[in-house]
Amino acid sequence: MKKVSKIIIIVCLIVLNPLVVNSAEILQIKSSNTILVGDQNRNLSIQLFCVDVNENDELEATNLLKSQFPRGSKVKIKPFGFNENILLAKVFNINGTKEMTELLVSKDLTNEICPS
Repeated sequence: MKKVSKIIIIVCLIVLNPLVVNSAEILQIKSSNTILVGDQNRNLSIQLFCVDVNENDELEATNLLKSQFPRGSKVKIKPFGFNENILLAKVFNINGTKEMTELLVSKDLTNEICPS
């Protein structure tokens, strides 16, 4: 009986979970640590997790993010919590090969201020 219950639960989870997940897209990069993303029906402000860019490097960091993640780019979001009603998250390109925080750290525009 327990095996049947487990099988039914697994089948329900597979069937009820969406198989195709619509990704979000970049609508605007407001600053080096704040971006606006949207999907088909809502927009969301995101603060990049573990980023603290020096004021002197702000423009360079923002331009780097805009060049690597242009408007309309499809992205995946990995949430970590909220800060004053703004989602704290890591943002990856759709392939998962680039992440915004790692990009800024690799160009020495920020230090990662949180543990990995």
